[in-house]
Amino acid sequence: MLIVHVYVHVHPHRVDAFIAATLENARNSVQEPGIIRFDVVQQDEDPTRFLLIEIYRTPADPAAHKETAHYAKWRDTVESWMAEPRRSVKYHALFPDAVAEWERAR
Repeated sequence: MLIVHVYVHVHPHRVDAFIAATLENARNSVQEPGIIRFDVVQQDEDPTRFLLIEIYRTPADPAAHKETAHYAKWRDTVESWMAEPRRSVKYHALFPDAVAEWERAR
């Protein structure tokens, strides 16, 4: 299992459009067999900042995700809306420790 946190900072005038595009991508992403969860959260103190929490079954699944049409559409649509390049940090789970337990949390 691989957990990726993607940090995104969006230009203020693009927040609503970013949310719409990102929710569309997330709804499609959770349909992929390699994705366990795909959460989109917005910071309370600064609504131009977002965190995407992506949980994959295997380390190979992010590459498969990046080959989907919905990801390419999202990437190409939102790239110019970002106030700075997005960045990601990879994690592994300590608890729960099994994919089945993560899926139960859906």
